[in-house]
Amino acid sequence: MIGFRRKSRIAALQTLYEIDLSDHNPDEILTRLVQDKDLPEETATFAQELVNGTLNNKHAIDEIIKKYASTFPIEQIAPIDKNVLRLAIFEILFDNKVPVKAAINEAIELAKSFGSNTSAKFINGVLGSIVTEHEQPETQ
Repeated sequence: MIGFRRKSRIAALQTLYEIDLSDHNPDEILTRLVQDKDLPEETATFAQELVNGTLNNKHAIDEIIKKYASTFPIEQIAPIDKNVLRLAIFEILFDNKVPVKAAINEAIELAKSFGSNTSAKFINGVLGSIVTEHEQPETQ
């Protein structure tokens, strides 16, 4: 059985993906998804937090993606992969409400479910590099 947080992440990912492809209003997209899937309020609220947080930090998150996936221009990264990365980076570096390993595992599961055959490996590699660098103590 899928927990409410996974359902929230799926709704958030689908919202971010649709925004990338259509530039529709995020609130309208999420409202439609919540109604179509008959998601409980707790799930909808968490999805809204993820969407808002990711969009509010999108520029900074995209700069991080450019740095750690430098061999892939961000415009050429598959929209699903890019948005899985955005969600995970938001949760890991900006939100800090879930353990890092949980955020990475959730991102990999989203990539397996919605991405290509190579998405999970790509997501894991980028997030692993980000976490490795951010966990190292700063040298003086």
